[in-house]
Amino acid sequence: MIPITTVQFGPEEEELVLEVLRSGAVAQGPKVAQLESRFAELFGIPHAVAVNNGTTALVAALQVLDLKPGDEVITTPFTFAATLNAILEAGATATFADIRADDFNIDPASLAERVTSKTKVLLPVHLYGQMADMDPIQTLASEKGLRILEDAAQSHGASYNGRYAGSYGLGTFSLYATKNITTGEGGLITTNDDVLADKLRVLRNQGMRSRYVYEMAGHNYRLTDLQAALGIPQLERYEDTVSTRRRNADRLIEGLADVPGVVVPRQLEGRGHVWHQFTIRVTPEARVSRDEFVARLAELGIGSGVYYPKLVFDYDAYRNHPRVVISDVPVAEQIVTEVVSLPVNTSLTDTDLSEIIAAVRTVAGA
Repeated sequence: MIPITTVQFGPEEEELVLEVLRSGAVAQGPKVAQLESRFAELFGIPHAVAVNNGTTALVAALQVLDLKPGDEVITTPFTFAATLNAILEAGATATFADIRADDFNIDPASLAERVTSKTKVLLPVHLYGQMADMDPIQTLASEKGLRILEDAAQSHGASYNGRYAGSYGLGTFSLYATKNITTGEGGLITTNDDVLADKLRVLRNQGMRSRYVYEMAGHNYRLTDLQAALGIPQLERYEDTVSTRRRNADRLIEGLADVPGVVVPRQLEGRGHVWHQFTIRVTPEARVSRDEFVARLAELGIGSGVYYPKLVFDYDAYRNHPRVVISDVPVAEQIVTEVVSLPVNTSLTDTDLSEIIAAVRTVAGA
């Protein structure tokens, strides 16, 4: 089976992990600071604050915005549940805008229609490695006096008109095992706001600025040096990682562009896609359903994934929740029935890519 994703570590990670183990100091320390500094430097953002996972990053980012009961956060319904869970944990109300079919991301026009007097935060999700259309979102935020929080869990180093993900106010990144950069579990919060960065660092450390000096009701959101040691070498070779993913994506696009009933993803003009996922659409014109397509690929030895099988609010846990306001989102409702992600990871060989293309063409009848 050619897997949808792989986790690979090299001698550089082993060396740094051993260095931390031998130091006897494995909690948050100099390696976490190094990870934060290097991430901020690479992607042109003044501050990066490491936390223990990507969901925590979202929660903490919302918490430092001091949202009050009744305050609304508008996001996309086509996302992982962590986006919605974080809004609810922060005590806010979640509302939803529709998405665009060309990039799977929130539609700025729909977003503008959903703003009310209760709206406080716009929360676009940069899905699959490509950023949302940020210029109109930034304009809307400026006109309405709203905050922007980017959920960039899947989009480390993605760009929009030369500007990196996480640079529009607050941004959050996941370092989970399947991400382009991984520490197993972990997260990063980026901001260009000195005050918010300071609040985040105090918040993650039980509200302490120094030992037993409490400035706020905080949490233990800390990342460990052991985890940071895994991430630092990946930052140093990240340019090569993205180049490989882009090369693999280009090969898949070329090989699948003419397959009937299959719509291949594309990098939109002005955007730098980092291809966390290569997500096609199996449309009603295809000769098999999306679920049949996935099953047939598996029979041919090709791993795939459906991210995501339902809209985030379409589960019993959320559908009747008093702080989840469900909206009419026809594009998202269609897209969620069509998406399939194919392998695009850095471990793929030319032979693997040929086999993926051949399998998709066989299943689709091309």
